[in-house]
Amino acid sequence: MALVAEIIGVGTELLLGNVANTDAQMISQGLSALGIHVYFHTVVGDNDARLRQAVEIASLRSDILITTGGLGPTYDDMTKQTLADCFGLPLERHQPTVDSIRAYFSRLGAAMSPNNERQADLPRGCIVMQNDCGTAPGCIFEANGKHIIMLPGPPHECAAMFNGCAVPYLKTLAGGCLVSHNIHIFGIGEASVEEKLRPMMLQAQNPTIAPYAKEGEVWLRVTASADTEAQAEALTRPVIDDISSQLGDAVYGIDAGSLESTLLQQLKRQGLTLAAAESCTGGLLGARLTALPGASEVFCGSVCAYTPLAKTALLDVHASLLERHGVVSAEVAEAMARGAKNRLAADLGVGITGYAGPTAENGVPVGTVYIALCDHHGQTTVKQLMLGSDRNRVRVMAVNHALNMARLSLLA
Repeated sequence: MALVAEIIGVGTELLLGNVANTDAQMISQGLSALGIHVYFHTVVGDNDARLRQAVEIASLRSDILITTGGLGPTYDDMTKQTLADCFGLPLERHQPTVDSIRAYFSRLGAAMSPNNERQADLPRGCIVMQNDCGTAPGCIFEANGKHIIMLPGPPHECAAMFNGCAVPYLKTLAGGCLVSHNIHIFGIGEASVEEKLRPMMLQAQNPTIAPYAKEGEVWLRVTASADTEAQAEALTRPVIDDISSQLGDAVYGIDAGSLESTLLQQLKRQGLTLAAAESCTGGLLGARLTALPGASEVFCGSVCAYTPLAKTALLDVHASLLERHGVVSAEVAEAMARGAKNRLAADLGVGITGYAGPTAENGVPVGTVYIALCDHHGQTTVKQLMLGSDRNRVRVMAVNHALNMARLSLLA
């Protein structure tokens, strides 16, 4: 029977929205990979009574309680004391942790406040998790048939301790083996994917199929459990193949990471290069490509031609073309793609022009975008998109479509 975990984020700053609860996201992803279910996320402020109530409720419905935050040295850091009280355990000072905290401050050349020693007060008999990124240790203990794991709140400390200490412990509880693969899909909406695959998704038990909507794309997570990793992998393979066959070229990869990383790998395999000309996206396509290591092997660069003058001077777009058709048009997008390809001596050229908003211009609605691709055979394709009125989404989706157009051209 699968174990159920609940994550309790402790901190008034989380409730106020001053800090995003990225710890819970990271932990949930890690628990899913272990085959441990998460049915509830709870957030509670720095208040003893409300934290006790949250722990009592979680204890009724979950096998594993994981807290984040509230392990610091100040008066409002009450997680350890509250949870120890809830499970009837005294706190005891752990001298090796005191020594570790002193050594941490010594390395920084800073004086240690006396209240920092409070961080070494831990529930009797617990497993101590050393904090290699800060001063607050975490701990693990079992009580009343429950497994309690306390982690620090700062994301880099929480992630290091969870992956380095908590995951090995949780693996001993989970048993068996769980394997998950993500199928990355672009160009088909979540509703259409669900309609195509509904019978398969409803019947799926092992492996399971779960959809996740991303920014303009869909991921399907195929998860199988078995006694060994090889057995679990064998269960996922025919399901992934079946889904890929049904969705065709809309599937851009398995565990691919992103559209830009998929495109870079395709360009490298085929020994081709890409250049871009960007107007409304303001260099976002180039930024996403160059964020990846090895991009310089295949990406020649991006010309950010935001004004009509920049388009004519940098990309050889004729002024008469701009006057005749307007800066946001199929003709200008095509000229930009060819200009980028020629000026930067690339095999493929992409041109993006549009109105990202917030206001319409020259009678053209906000969200109108034209994307042109001049491929490695010299053929040019232009796509018109209506991407709504949210400025940031228009820019992100325009880049996504441009990357996908280039990807699809390399499949031909």
